[in-house]
Amino acid sequence: MNLLDLREQCLSCQKCSLAKSRTNVVFGEGNPDSVVMFVGEGPGRYEDETGKPFVGRSGKLLDNLMGAVGIKREEVYIANIVKCRPPQNRDPLPEEQDICIGWLQKQLEIIKPEILVCLGRVSAMRIIDPDFKVTRQHGDFFEKDGFIIMGTFHPSALLRNPGNKIPALSDFKKLAEKVAELKENRG
Repeated sequence: MNLLDLREQCLSCQKCSLAKSRTNVVFGEGNPDSVVMFVGEGPGRYEDETGKPFVGRSGKLLDNLMGAVGIKREEVYIANIVKCRPPQNRDPLPEEQDICIGWLQKQLEIIKPEILVCLGRVSAMRIIDPDFKVTRQHGDFFEKDGFIIMGTFHPSALLRNPGNKIPALSDFKKLAEKVAELKENRG
């Protein structure tokens, strides 16, 4: 299966109650040959309206953080744990995550990124460890299931708590260094 076929299947998904209230499925987008995949928790209002991940204020902040360390949005792939917006931007429920995580797993199988960046607590707890603490473990790299994984602050959390922007920028610098290290090791 390729990414376009998977996307078409995902767009018609009705497996959970989030499908009833969505405007658009937010499958994910970016470079399908990327070394890096960013994974958020789920779409917000602007994402639901456009069908694209991280396009509102938090998306602009994500772009700025990447740009500050020389990473372009076109170079990475961006997806979410759940593909439909939870009501009032609440955290996706565990059962919603359980139903939807298969789409992300298939995206990972097709894209084969080397590095996953979990944006926020929900994503990091689902992918890295259920006990992950973003305030203490952000910027740390873990190896799991053949991936190098880092958790960092969700851009929307940075908009609410701007004091964490400096630590987040440090995380993105570590990410850029890890990407450079992988490229260098390939020769």
